[in-house]
Amino acid sequence: MNKSPNSTTKHIAILGAGPGGYVAAIRAAQLGARVTVVENQALGGVCLNWGCIPSKALLAVVELGDKAKKAGELGLQLGDQVTYDLARMVARKNKVVENLVKGIATLFKTWGIEHLDGSGELLEPRTIRVAKRDGTETRVQADALILATGSSWPNLPLFPIDRRQIITSKDALDLTEIPGSLLIVGGGVEGCEFASLYSGLGTQVTMVEMMPRILPLEDEEIAAFMDRELKKRGVTVQTGTTVEKWERRNGTVQATLKNGSTVVAEKLLVSVGRGFNSKGIGLEKVGVRLGTRGEIVVNERLETNVPGIYAIGDVVGKAMLAHVASAQGKVAVDNILGHRREVRYDVVPAGIFTLPEIGRVGLTEQEARERSQKLGHTSETDIKIGRFRYAGLGKAQGVGETTGMFKIIADAKTGSILGVHIVGAHAADLIHEAALAMQLGATASAVAEMIHAHPTLSEGMMEAAEDVDGLAIHLARKRL
Repeated sequence: MNKSPNSTTKHIAILGAGPGGYVAAIRAAQLGARVTVVENQALGGVCLNWGCIPSKALLAVVELGDKAKKAGELGLQLGDQVTYDLARMVARKNKVVENLVKGIATLFKTWGIEHLDGSGELLEPRTIRVAKRDGTETRVQADALILATGSSWPNLPLFPIDRRQIITSKDALDLTEIPGSLLIVGGGVEGCEFASLYSGLGTQVTMVEMMPRILPLEDEEIAAFMDRELKKRGVTVQTGTTVEKWERRNGTVQATLKNGSTVVAEKLLVSVGRGFNSKGIGLEKVGVRLGTRGEIVVNERLETNVPGIYAIGDVVGKAMLAHVASAQGKVAVDNILGHRREVRYDVVPAGIFTLPEIGRVGLTEQEARERSQKLGHTSETDIKIGRFRYAGLGKAQGVGETTGMFKIIADAKTGSILGVHIVGAHAADLIHEAALAMQLGATASAVAEMIHAHPTLSEGMMEAAEDVDGLAIHLARKRL
């Protein structure tokens, strides 16, 4: 970014230091603003401390264990059994998190960012009262405020969290003994990630999802693929049903489902949505408007209805992803400092860290067909789909990662890429080629024509792009 810091006297106060707040703070300091951050928990927020990073640290061990289990097929003898020491895994996870939190603190120090360790509440449109952790109180007056308070685990009356048997994802990341059985309520992204993790550790996992399929917001074909993979890992998946009631019995949780079946497990993981952290921070005092779900309402520049107050991250309810919060933080700062910017929500890549991974960007096939129908077109002729399986890639065969597929959805007339979905090894990394192509307006044929290095997994993107027009080199001729 090549912008002159024309705001050396601007003071920006930020409430929250998650992936939105701390990124906004650093960007503001880089551009010459004076910055104060109010945070009463660990720097990095849920993502770094109790979400994205710790879960990936644990999943990395299970993924390594999966590789070890099939090492014999590749000619590497490691012994007959893979065992996991969950306590050591968690200790390592905690160290990873600790180092990253320290890294943010160091960045704050080098950029001259003031960190107030306490809880903040708006008193006036430009004033925050801070109840510091040491028992003292102070007030921060700034030229502009950024609210980055995030989201939290839901409080569901049916499932009172006790952190022993009825747990949240936060608790599930700190277990030091592998449970023999686990009931996961919710088959969304979080539920599927924990199903992958604990089934890999040897836990008997049952996952219950009220919708007709798991991953209900993902592409249906990709969701079906993951359903099959989870079942291969021994996960029992029950969809189209809910937990009606449960009771503790002989040290276990016995749950009765709406479909009449009973599930008995040592622990029950509640993995159903998140709530916006918009209460208790003084929004009503200054008149900040909330939406029907409790989210803070913002415009395309992240401004609330109160001049000088901006909001970013999960609390605005746009796309509850850490990297979206970070992007919003940068955009909010730019707007505060007089550089008009907006966030493009139509090209947001996302990774789901199941085993195997999922990467996605843009529309699902169902959304693309609905889009065509709304325009009065025939969806069958308006979109074209290219697919290519990992098994057709030399690199995938060589490294023993043949499970997976690439799927590209394109506009039949223009060739514009409408959506890309990848499931397989490193899918969350591979999806960024598709995101960049979409952001720059590249067509499927442009991706197909770009020379891809061989042998790589990225060649799957090229082959799927070629298959949009039926020209994939490593696909057998389709019979008419």
